Amino acid sequence: MAALLFALALIAPLAQGPAEPRTRIGQTLDAWHAAAARADEEAYFAFLTPDAVFLGTDPAERWTRDEFRKWAHPRFATGKAWTMTSTKRWISLSADGKVAWFDEDLLSQGLGPVRGSGVLVRDGDTWKIAQYNLSVPIPNDRFDEVRRLIGPH
Repeated sequence: MAALLFALALIAPLAQGPAEPRTRIGQTLDAWHAAAARADEEAYFAFLTPDAVFLGTDPAERWTRDEFRKWAHPRFATGKAWTMTSTKRWISLSADGKVAWFDEDLLSQGLGPVRGSGVLVRDGDTWKIAQYNLSVPIPNDRFDEVRRLIGPH
């Protein structure tokens, strides 16, 4: 009897089928952030589509996946890239379930509170990041101070 219960416990998760898409997308984003935190360059960039675009916080930071990897490689090579942890996340899906867009609030060790948003596309049973936009949210009542700091660029 114990053997039967053990066997059922092993196959029960398989019988439930694939995880709900929003769950899978959230797991993908969490795993992507975790790859950066442990400086796993191969894993991190494997989450991006070949034509992915990464938009950073600096106005000049619009990179293709390969440009971003070239810029990020020295950081990953040190064994410490960056750490961002999602604190809130919202995910929407296209009617056909092949495209998702999201936004998330994150805590960054280096930047403090940041926001990420982007687009994922379904690739078979996996989700790939096609675009990611990292931004620093600025409270409206502080924006004049920020505008003075950055000046005309």
